[in-house]
Amino acid sequence: MQGFDWPKLLRAGLRGLGLRPDEFWALTPAELRLMLGEDSGEVPMGRSRLEELIAAFPDEVKGEV
Repeated sequence: MQGFDWPKLLRAGLRGLGLRPDEFWALTPAELRLMLGEDSGEVPMGRSRLEELIAAFPDEVKGEV
């Protein structure tokens, strides 16, 4: 059985979610997973979708720097 990666989870909670330490430690693992979007059914954007968005919305250069 693999344990929790506490340093990674703590960074995600404090930096990513903006939780205070007492808020982080008061969460159950299930609550933390829910807040981090695990088991949401959403798949992270892949490279091909990123390239589609870049093609659809190219950066515009306004004048020379």
